[in-house]
Amino acid sequence: MAFLRLLSRLGMVAVVLVLLAARPASADDHTVPTFAPACHAATGADRGVEALRPRAQWTCDSSGWAADEPAVWLRFEAESWRGEKLPQYFFSRIARFKSITFHAIDADGTTRTTRSTERDGKPFAAGPVFQLRLPEVTPATTMVLARIEAPHSVPLLTEARITHDPGKADWAQIDMMLLAFVAGMLVPPLLFDISFFLVLRERFVLIYAAMVSAMMVYVMTAGGLASSFLALPLTLMAVLAPLSYAIGGGLSLLFLVAFLERGAQSRLMRRLTYATGWFTIIVPGLCALQLDATHGLDDTGYFIAFLPCIAVISAAVIEAVIRGSRSARFIAIAWLPIITASVERLLRGLGLHVGPSSLDQMLYVAVGIEVIVISLAIADRFLALRRERDAALTEARMLEQISTRDSLTGLMNRRAIEARFDELLAQGFDTFALVDLDRFKAINDLHGHQVGDAALVACASAIRASGDRDAVAVRLGGEEFVVLLRGPRTLERAEALRQAIPMRIAKEVPGLDLPVTASMGVVMLGEANRHKMAFAEFYARADALMYEAKASGRNRLAYERLTVFRSAPEGRKAGEGRAA
Repeated sequence: MAFLRLLSRLGMVAVVLVLLAARPASADDHTVPTFAPACHAATGADRGVEALRPRAQWTCDSSGWAADEPAVWLRFEAESWRGEKLPQYFFSRIARFKSITFHAIDADGTTRTTRSTERDGKPFAAGPVFQLRLPEVTPATTMVLARIEAPHSVPLLTEARITHDPGKADWAQIDMMLLAFVAGMLVPPLLFDISFFLVLRERFVLIYAAMVSAMMVYVMTAGGLASSFLALPLTLMAVLAPLSYAIGGGLSLLFLVAFLERGAQSRLMRRLTYATGWFTIIVPGLCALQLDATHGLDDTGYFIAFLPCIAVISAAVIEAVIRGSRSARFIAIAWLPIITASVERLLRGLGLHVGPSSLDQMLYVAVGIEVIVISLAIADRFLALRRERDAALTEARMLEQISTRDSLTGLMNRRAIEARFDELLAQGFDTFALVDLDRFKAINDLHGHQVGDAALVACASAIRASGDRDAVAVRLGGEEFVVLLRGPRTLERAEALRQAIPMRIAKEVPGLDLPVTASMGVVMLGEANRHKMAFAEFYARADALMYEAKASGRNRLAYERLTVFRSAPEGRKAGEGRAA
């Protein structure tokens, strides 16, 4: 518990540090204007700016966006910034592209052109955006055209803006603080996963830790927060965000398979979930690399490849809930917001829906909700597994006790004493006393087995009642008992136990015609551990002595003391010398 408290405190410190590291946006975030493109067009790689000057060549509404064309043009018109400061910077969502060429066209046809590549893009911590410098825009400029060669993302096009402020993006300070808080929320579950795995070696804990790590990378890169800590190149930021989301999505399916209780999924659904998990890691992951060779496919392919993930997750959770899975209820609550936000992001990524980049906050908040609820689910499962394991250990101990204890008297049985005999010898139990009740068969014949059992229980009680901590009692079977003793005066203590038996039986089993006495055979072997004499040898000698006591009139003790010599006695040595 102290370790968990320490991890909790470390997690809270991490949240605070991430919040402090989030660079606040300027105070006039909501007052600095940004200008969206009025129109857009898609062309081949060889189409020039002259062919696109007429407005008829353009699409001037929110339809027709596509990122699989060789070049996409954006048209920013001067009417949008009349009366405002002249724009100087272009910014848009972080994504891969080959180059962006800007044309600032004046009313007299003068054109100023600059060309930038990915290396020139500068990510900054004001949203998932990068910025580029525009060519000089003058009061005479009528339009700015941006030619984006080989774009790999529709939001790179739909969320493009120009402004005069080099630090401006669509996200305000409160938005970035929320993003920083979500990123900080991901730290404690990661620490808890480590602590849970140290206690509970379950595979789903490691999968979930990997999933949280992927989501943390996604939030830090897709949200632009990583730029507060590291100066990462645009290309790396553009790849890390979609790649980490693909990995996180695939791991969520693998986590589902490992986390749900046994029987919560049918065999077919389990296999389908597992296969879809690896599909989501591999196929969208490959599209996320945004290679030149896959330019025509990767943007659309990335989002379409998530459709099986969303469908299978939904079906698997619904099936598990119907089958009564407690864990599936947690997952349904955790994943409903993130599935909803992912569908919105998918529609925006395919160009079927146009919206500001601030809509991504829904996805980031959904990630935070998912992490909190799944952490609670893991804690709940952790406690359930602990209860199951404790119950299993208790049952195992009970079974062990049943297998090593005599069910009638509660004493150790023969199986137990034979298993522990060498250990007891090493502990100094060097006196072996075999006890047998005299004429016990007559008790069963005259009074019945119930009375006979009562006599056996009373005999065991007499042995236990001695309170001798240096004595171990065993019922071998029938009316035979063994008492192992160690320490001083073992023979006298064995005789005292034997004499206590008739009195105890007479007290606890009334109505017997004659007192029930006991005969005992005792074997004492000094340094028994050195001799390594087996249980069977002790028993054979003690049994012979016990029958000798019965033959001598019963109700008595017969014993022998054995000696183990470290070397041959002197007389034997001398005799051996004379014989030689």
